[in-house]
Amino acid sequence: MGEVMPGAEASGDVISVATRILEASAAKAPIAPITDSDTAFDLRRAYAVSAEIARRRSRRGERRIGWKIGFTNSAIWQQQGLDAPIWGPMYDKTAAPIDQDGVAEFPVDRLLEPRIEPEIGLRLASVPSPDMHESELIGCIDAVTHGFEIVQLVYPGWRLKPADAIAAFGMHGAYRYGKLIPIAAAEGASWIEMLRSFTITLLRDGVAMDRGTGANVLGGPLSALRHFVSGASLFPDDFPLRAGDLVTTGTLTRALPVAPGESWSTELSGIPLMPMKIFFT
Repeated sequence: MGEVMPGAEASGDVISVATRILEASAAKAPIAPITDSDTAFDLRRAYAVSAEIARRRSRRGERRIGWKIGFTNSAIWQQQGLDAPIWGPMYDKTAAPIDQDGVAEFPVDRLLEPRIEPEIGLRLASVPSPDMHESELIGCIDAVTHGFEIVQLVYPGWRLKPADAIAAFGMHGAYRYGKLIPIAAAEGASWIEMLRSFTITLLRDGVAMDRGTGANVLGGPLSALRHFVSGASLFPDDFPLRAGDLVTTGTLTRALPVAPGESWSTELSGIPLMPMKIFFT
């Protein structure tokens, strides 16, 4: 992943940045991007901040249950200095299933500058290797879902660089997901194609706001997963993958701002996943 190197420690500056981000989130008080005042703040240090935040969240009782992948539009990588997507942990306090009717409520005003992203979620049955092809990756997945990722940012106006995003929870605010659909070994080939070619419509109050397809995330969710596994393998101590982890694979449409009082829903075609609706309070 370009300049990212393993082995970053929780140095004084890493601890300071982690504290600033956690305090800004808790107080709902935006701060300037870290790179504004520290132009040397790079991806390596940003993942060190992410790891420090994860340790603190664990100490206060939050359990990591998976990962959120971001920056899955490769068209912007060159201008952002990237050669892979970014990622951040998800927790039992931030990710939860939607009821069997596919309807959820969420108090969106607790997040800073929230936006909605419909995303495919993949549950790991075993830990993939970085060099796996899609036909092998599908064998590491035992269930698929789709849900609403609610991203947030502690920096005002969504002005940031990738290192800023990584440090600030990978932009993860919450994930609400539908029924997990099991994958049988014999169905692997058909799921590979469905995940790449299905279509989705994102609606606000019943009006279509954007449309997307599985190919929008680096050619398909399995491709996004492969990039993530390769990047996370550089940090086996700070970011260990485990069987049972839920991995969200990037937004299928544009990330759109949301506000209390709105109702958002999805319609899907070409894949056996349930549509969903979320009310923001």
